[in-house]
Amino acid sequence: MHVLLTNDDGIHAPGLWALYHAFATRHLVTVVAPDRERSAVGHGITLHQPIRYEKIKANGGMTGFAVSGTPADCVKLGLAELLDTPPGLVVSGINPGANVGVNLNYSGTVAGAKEAAMAGIPAVAVSIVAPGNRYVADAARIAETICMQVVTRGIPAGTFLNINFPDLSMDAIRGVRWSRQGTLVFAQHFEKRKDPRDRTYYWQGCDRQVAYEQSDVDGAALAQHFISITPIKCDMTDYDALREMAGWEFG
Repeated sequence: MHVLLTNDDGIHAPGLWALYHAFATRHLVTVVAPDRERSAVGHGITLHQPIRYEKIKANGGMTGFAVSGTPADCVKLGLAELLDTPPGLVVSGINPGANVGVNLNYSGTVAGAKEAAMAGIPAVAVSIVAPGNRYVADAARIAETICMQVVTRGIPAGTFLNINFPDLSMDAIRGVRWSRQGTLVFAQHFEKRKDPRDRTYYWQGCDRQVAYEQSDVDGAALAQHFISITPIKCDMTDYDALREMAGWEFG
């Protein structure tokens, strides 16, 4: 099977190449990733400047396409121009840091998978809690197994999987838990500072989330040492509200 890999941390990121090594033993793999870090760009695309790519060697000689745009750009360009044959699967990651709850709205990793799902291709986003690389190779191998289930069993059109791994050795992980996306918005803040020319600037930050609204949400599964898998729909319509509002009169 042909697998397209992308991410939002750039083409040299260890998590991306951990996925490459996990998939390349059994599949044809093409890497199309940003040429630099593009974390938290969401589903942005490049419209007001050209998109360029370069075929480079990374990770000790492996070949990939380094693209000047966002993760969504990478998937778009890969599908339309760079791949000789369509992929049967797109995998985005492995992101160093969990992508759960409301953070799915900001994640470039998630956007890479979502862009593929919008194009009708089975897709998975993969993240691991810790910024380090202690268990990223193990996570990549398990992700490959999960992805093969996606391909074999199928996935609804317009839906992709968001997978998050705890920062634990495989023998310490308690299992896999199907979870829903958390919706709790945790405390955010801006740190106000002055530059050497006395101009105001801000660093954006947030408090670490330690509480979850329900035990069945993605972040809670991670906190309890489970691998969290959440099916995410591209269709953002609120159908309950649509039915309720259908009777509204506007004169």
